[in-house]
Order: sequence, then structure tokens, then C-alpha cells
Amino acid sequence: MSTLVTGCAGFIGMFTVERLLARGEHVIGVDNLNDYYDVALKQARLARLQAHQNFQFVQMDLADHAACEALFQQDITHVIHLAAQAGVRYSLKNPHAYAQSNLVAFTNLLESCRARQTTHLVYASSSSVYGANTKVPFCETDAVDHPVSFYAATKKANELMAHTYSHLYGLPTTGLRFFTVYGPWGRPDMSPMLFASAIMQGKPIDVFNHGQMERDFTYVDDIVEGVLRVLDQPAQPDPAFNSDQPDAATSFAPYRIYNIGNHQPVALLQYIETLEQALGKTAQKNFLPMQAGDVVRTYADTTRLQQAVGFAPNTPLDQGLRRFAAWFKTYYGY
Repeated sequence: MSTLVTGCAGFIGMFTVERLLARGEHVIGVDNLNDYYDVALKQARLARLQAHQNFQFVQMDLADHAACEALFQQDITHVIHLAAQAGVRYSLKNPHAYAQSNLVAFTNLLESCRARQTTHLVYASSSSVYGANTKVPFCETDAVDHPVSFYAATKKANELMAHTYSHLYGLPTTGLRFFTVYGPWGRPDMSPMLFASAIMQGKPIDVFNHGQMERDFTYVDDIVEGVLRVLDQPAQPDPAFNSDQPDAATSFAPYRIYNIGNHQPVALLQYIETLEQALGKTAQKNFLPMQAGDVVRTYADTTRLQQAVGFAPNTPLDQGLRRFAAWFKTYYGY
């Protein structure tokens, strides 16, 4: 196998590449190293990968059609697409960045996979697609027609675009709806890093919706395990698919959608308390109203993932946050 990992200098990307390299595979990593957050952190992740002889790094923007076509002149059998403009709140400020990175780039990638006849495309979707849904746990068969952020809308669009290519060209595609991923080397715009930085500096943390929120926090190692297990089982047409009562997570085409979350939603205040214990320091809390584009609760039904690949995330939050806190203190010198 020769696997392309997009967003290789990202949080999940780095760990995914490391696992692939540990399996003895050749990995081509792509990243545009944009400045949405600290580029030095991306470069530090990348440095861990570039020490490996089976890793090849290409700095490029997938929204560049010609560059994407040139990239696929190489022998690429599998693709893990993790590159995207991330962040729910930023999508309210700069939607054009999401259109380019999440829609144009994904179109280019699909076209290249079609031309190369890629064995399997696994791509990151998001729990954000569930939007205004209130029935929990969220299941892949639920309607996802009411996104509450432009970011979520682009992720649903990715799922629809992938299905089109699975149908028209027989391209096996699998979308994974990630639920609040955390762990060492995480993104600075996510709550573990934001909260840990403020707590260690003695600054208040912003607690939205006055703490009345729940998240299905999923440890990064569990995410990567799920990604690789799914990668090794290319999507197949569902022989039981019924067009009169269509299953949104499968198809007559080689197409699948899976939730990948911890299946254990945690109250925001409990999460903060667990992080305080891991850091050994108490947070000052600034309680605020709900933010535009946010949701009150996320909760993954992972039954289908478990049935398909024999695995679902299960790392306890206290264990994962202890690992995160240890890395955070070492990396930032606390």
C-alpha cells in the first residue's frame, strides 16, 4: 500500500501517519501549513514524521487543481483525507476559507481518486452535521438536514459529493463523523488547549451556555484506530439497500458513513473539573451565553462502527486528559 494522508501536519494527521509508518507502509503526506493556528506546532508535528524514511512530504494546497493532478501521478492506492478548514466558530467569520478548503479541495481530490482508480477514500466528516438534532444518541440513519454552521454544511456536502463519485465511478468512499477529538498535540483552537493555557496562566476560561452543554470527547488514539480499521475494509455496495426506504449511511454504491465517538457524553463542567485535576490547578470560570453555530449536546451511537470493524472508541476521559496534560506541560514548559 502507498497511502496519501492529507492534513498530515494536523493533529489527527500526525498520529495517523505514525501508525501507518509503524505498519511498514509508504506514506505521502500533504499539508498547506496555513496559519489558521500556530504554524510552529504544525512544523513540530511534521518534524516527527520527516525523520522516517518511508514518509514523503508535499507542501501544497489541494484547492489547486493542477497541483492535485500532479500529486496523483505518484502510485497512490489509498487516501485518508483529513485536510480541511476546521473550526465551527471561524466559519461564521470567513466562510470563503471553508468553501475553498472543504468544497473545492474535496472536488479536486475526488476527481484525482477517480482518475487514479484509488482502492479506498476515507475522509473526515464531523458530528457537526447533526446540527439542530436533539434526539440522542446521534445515529448515522438520522436526517442531517439542519446544519447550524457553515462548517457543518461543508461536511454534509462532502458526504453527498462522495456518494456521487461512489455511484458514478464505483469509487469506494467512507466518511467518518468525528466527535470532539482531543489528546496530546491537539489544536490550539479546541477547548483542551484553550482551557489548559488559561488555567496554567491564571486567566479565566469562557464557559458557554453557562456550562449546560455535553460533548462526546474522543481520544485521538481511538480515532486513529478506527480510521485504520475502516481503511482496510473498502466500502462495498449494501446488498440489503432499499431505495423505497433508503438507509442514509449505506448505499447501492460502495459508500459508507460511520460515527466515531466515545459513546459517553460528558457534561462540560465535569470535563473542566477532570482537566483541572489533570493539570493540578483550578480554573477561573467566565460563564457566557450560547454561541452562534454551537450545539448543546453531542452523543455518538457507534453500533455500526463496532459491527463493521470490531472496534469503537472507549478511552476514559480522565485517562485521556492525564495524557494530554502531561504533554501540554512538557511542550509548553509549565
